[in-house]
Amino acid sequence: MAPQREWFDTDYYKVLGVSPEATEKELTRAYRKLAKQYHPDANPGSEDRFKQISGAYEVLGDPEKRKEYDEVRRLGPLAGGLGRRGPAAGNGGFDFHIDDLGDLFGSIFNRGRDQRTTTSSWGGPRRGQDVETELHLSFNDSIEGVVAAVNVVTGAPCHTCNGSGSRPGSIPVTCPRCNGTGILNDNQGLFSLASPCPECHGRGLKVTDPCPTCNGSGVERSQRQVKVRIPAGVEDGQRIRVKGRGEAGENGGPAGDLYVVVHVKPHPLFGRKGRNLTLRVPITFPEAALGADITVPSLTEPVTLRIPPGTPSGKTFRVKGRGVRSGSSAGDLLVTTDLVVPPALNDDERKALEALARAGGESPREHLGVTS
Repeated sequence: MAPQREWFDTDYYKVLGVSPEATEKELTRAYRKLAKQYHPDANPGSEDRFKQISGAYEVLGDPEKRKEYDEVRRLGPLAGGLGRRGPAAGNGGFDFHIDDLGDLFGSIFNRGRDQRTTTSSWGGPRRGQDVETELHLSFNDSIEGVVAAVNVVTGAPCHTCNGSGSRPGSIPVTCPRCNGTGILNDNQGLFSLASPCPECHGRGLKVTDPCPTCNGSGVERSQRQVKVRIPAGVEDGQRIRVKGRGEAGENGGPAGDLYVVVHVKPHPLFGRKGRNLTLRVPITFPEAALGADITVPSLTEPVTLRIPPGTPSGKTFRVKGRGVRSGSSAGDLLVTTDLVVPPALNDDERKALEALARAGGESPREHLGVTS
């Protein structure tokens, strides 16, 4: 994933509440604690905070990305003006690479680099941009895990010219504007500023007879299908990274990554809080007052739940091991009771309830200072 403009503005360590020297275990522990606290299922209205936490851990939890993030933060705002604009960086962002900073300092002060080195860096291999797509899953597929296919539109080296941009049988010529160097120098007194040649885009070569398939770009857009392994227990809004399945790299550079954002359809009965499943079960007044053994559904098979006498409406019971499985362990099923009041009574029911009312003890509203 290429660095985002947000990297300059957001302290991901502060978002997760850890120090920049935190170990991987400390980062993971902090992320899990915050993700549980701010998950939208457990804390409605916290979607933005949850996404911020997930975004921070996505970068800091990957050693390679963390190293790049730390370097970008160390360099500060100076790095914000570098790089190529592109969709991977979001609106107004930059597809930024750390290597560009060495080019900047070398070209500004004209030290430690000759023209050939600078040209090679600008026109050399570049990592492809990351691509994001969405996948909609059923509730059961999100719990069990699945291999799904997603359609992605990306650029790939043109099959006609093999990425050269020139019509087969022809070759690019030396760029007349930069004389094949790929850069233009602007001498300004004590130092010289260098920038990629706009005519050849830093390649040093210019296509004079464009390929009819890609119109000289060397890249053709096409739709392809990518199979993605979705792990068991994936949550709504989670991003799955598929390494190397994004945009093709430039000039022999590595491909970017594909990020799949998972959307989970609600279940008609069950909700979810992390690895726990939730279920609301209606019970009658006699069951609540006298106690009862009732049968409730789970994802695998029905289970028996004992309702003790005097259970109030809204009481939650925990059924161990009937939640979302992850590896060798599983979450729990949280069953909440809803006391059902019948909308109408037959004669026998009415007589029984009237007898209960007459035999009842003190009013449950006694503590309010009223007698009826």
